[in-house]
Amino acid sequence: MALTIKICGLNTPQGLEAALESGADMVGFVFFSPSPRHIGPQVARTLAAHVKGRAAKVALTVNASNEALAVIVEALKPDILQLHGKETPERVAVVRSRFGIPVMKALPIAERADLSPVRQYAHVADRLIFDARPPHDATRPGGLGKTFDWALLKGLDLNIPYMLSGGLDAGNVAEALRITRAPGVDVSSGVERVPGVKDPHKIQAFIRAARAADAALSSAPLDLPETSIARGTVK
Repeated sequence: MALTIKICGLNTPQGLEAALESGADMVGFVFFSPSPRHIGPQVARTLAAHVKGRAAKVALTVNASNEALAVIVEALKPDILQLHGKETPERVAVVRSRFGIPVMKALPIAERADLSPVRQYAHVADRLIFDARPPHDATRPGGLGKTFDWALLKGLDLNIPYMLSGGLDAGNVAEALRITRAPGVDVSSGVERVPGVKDPHKIQAFIRAARAADAALSSAPLDLPETSIARGTVK
């Protein structure tokens, strides 16, 4: 299966067009006011109209209420809701049922023990995204340009799709894919000039590097797995 590439934190028509023209599979929009990438409903409507079915629209939220999610859904009409806060498996199930939209749940990773919740979330989410665990004093849970030990995901076997996030850029995405063999990658700060300002050339370079790495790995033998999480079990 082809690699899924998501460009997140898009907030201008120029950045969005660069992602679409470069072949992003998913385009992400942040609805979280502490983020420099935050957009409101009116901007969301404008950008949503620009997508025109060329990629899947992802709405990233953090511990959002049903009322806030309803406003976002009405404005963006997302194809996927990304829950990037401390939402429990029960909350994920409620959101998925209430809005009838696939849900991608972000899980913060810093050590092997952080993989333990995967069993619960794999039963209720449509997709998972593994991001670097933020520092204790961080004001937001992602988009910080921090990586984690990719070897923790080596040999990961899930019954739902997942994505690798956290500190990726055009220079390291090939190595990240070589180690994890992740079926999807997500980038935000790694394709920016400054926080919140996307660089079209960096977007192009990232997608080009990710596609090239995926093509090279598609015929390469898999390394022996170190982590196995299948059918909701952790081994």
